[in-house]
Amino acid sequence: MRWGILGAAKIARTDVAPAIQLAKGAELVAVATRDAARAAPFVELAPGLRVHDSYDALLADPDVDAVYIPLPNHLHVEWSHRAAQAGKHVLCEKPIALHADEINQLIATRDATGKLIAEAFMVAHHPQWTLARDLLAQGAIGKLEHVDGCFTYTNRDLTNIRHSAMMGGGGLRDVGVYPCIATRMTTGLEPDRLRADIRAQNGVDIFARVWADFAGFTLSFYCGMMQARRQQMVFHGQDGWIALNAPFNGPGYGDCRVEWCDANGRITREHFNAVNQYALMIEAFGTSVKTGADFACPLEMSHGNQVMIDAIFAAAAPQV
Repeated sequence: MRWGILGAAKIARTDVAPAIQLAKGAELVAVATRDAARAAPFVELAPGLRVHDSYDALLADPDVDAVYIPLPNHLHVEWSHRAAQAGKHVLCEKPIALHADEINQLIATRDATGKLIAEAFMVAHHPQWTLARDLLAQGAIGKLEHVDGCFTYTNRDLTNIRHSAMMGGGGLRDVGVYPCIATRMTTGLEPDRLRADIRAQNGVDIFARVWADFAGFTLSFYCGMMQARRQQMVFHGQDGWIALNAPFNGPGYGDCRVEWCDANGRITREHFNAVNQYALMIEAFGTSVKTGADFACPLEMSHGNQVMIDAIFAAAAPQV
């Protein structure tokens, strides 16, 4: 599959472009940016890469099969529609939309064009999450009672797009989406009730605490973008627990391991530090396009996650 990238965002440069080159059956062939300096790292990675001076020019490139969209959040829906309508398959950085109804519109475009449109939740393709889901399904920790999570990082540059309300910034859309989708995809359930506290600055959330009730268990997590880096997910059952030490950023954050304690108090650990979850996502995307196999994070899964994020904002609205 021949890939093009709309824009030269950092995540494209440091994570996704290298993953495209690493993935089986994938090749990076084009990037769109007007800044030659920003294109240079991509050209170095993929000699012979075509550099287009506009997004529309890349979408008109007949040698591009699929596009990855790492643009600012408020542009994701527009360019996902335009790319699919131009005949390209679309993998868009999260959040693919700012409201759930926009994802319904993307589903309609996907179905009308026959092009795969999906959100780039790389965690959906990581084997540590497959293991966690299997352990829960097998009853390795007994009945699940509670899930606890966090995802924070430090970004105090108020000129950064993550601090722009107009561009769809804020910590919930950037990192809070991960505890949500991790809980949902691991349990297969949706929340029934939500409470939230949000601390905002310049119109965007910089710290949020969330409590959710699911059928049979509860979830609590916090997220933010002006705190020390931390991430963890813990699934606590009646007979044991499962902990993911680097649940979202893998070895880039720390030792990527799953450990679990069974009813006998025995602790087992499995490490995943050699895994490149971005490359696995690219390979899975290509397989879905070529064979029609189910993609691990279809737009329907993304819609459910955006419904949850929308509900978190609504629950905290009087305090924002």
